[in-house]
Amino acid sequence: MAQTRSLQTKEALLKSFKIVKLAKVEEEGQVSRMTQCEEEQFEMLVRAANMVRAGESLMKLVASLKEYLILNDVKSLNDAISNRTSALATVQRDSDKKLMVIRDEMATDLYDLEEDYYSSLYKSIDAQSSQTEAKK
Repeated sequence: MAQTRSLQTKEALLKSFKIVKLAKVEEEGQVSRMTQCEEEQFEMLVRAANMVRAGESLMKLVASLKEYLILNDVKSLNDAISNRTSALATVQRDSDKKLMVIRDEMATDLYDLEEDYYSSLYKSIDAQSSQTEAKK
């Protein structure tokens, strides 16, 4: 469909250029200077319009190529995903190591606190109060 459209556009451009060429007067004596200036001005307008259409066509082509590259560049997408995955795996390993250190420190501190509690005076007071409450 795009190729058919492109061919039609090219044919229209060629027709407009041929019309300008056919309308051009070769002999100076037939046409006044003003008419010749108008003819040249019209020819410049047609050529300028053709250049603008060609520029727009190129801009659309560049946009389509960029879109295609962005959407279909699987290799760079896979590279980006694997880089991000490895970075996140490194962060996870570091976090796991830190959590293990914290767990070990908490276990050591808890063991020390339990040892202090069971060897302290408070254990005997708590035991007596719980026995009193059980008797009631």
